[in-house]
Amino acid sequence: MSRKYQGLIVLNTKSIEGTVDDVVSSIAKEFEAEGAKIAKVAQLGRRQFAYNARHLDAGHYVNYTFNGAPDTVLKIQKRLKLNEIVHLQHFQRIA
Repeated sequence: MSRKYQGLIVLNTKSIEGTVDDVVSSIAKEFEAEGAKIAKVAQLGRRQFAYNARHLDAGHYVNYTFNGAPDTVLKIQKRLKLNEIVHLQHFQRIA
């Protein structure tokens, strides 16, 4: 059974090699590697944080809309936790 989800990913752009677009597409490939079918990727741009978090004052926000099985989100979270570029991640199910 496939469900629709939305994932908000905040990227640490301080130490990236290449462009932000390359990083966004590589993270999309990580989603697909775990069985997700991406419907839409929306880059929300660089935003300032309310306070410094882990020595960062801003991050690049990207919103991924995808379909996947219920356990897909857990697999993606585990995989992105190992990625140093991903600062924060938040997922929610869309009705």
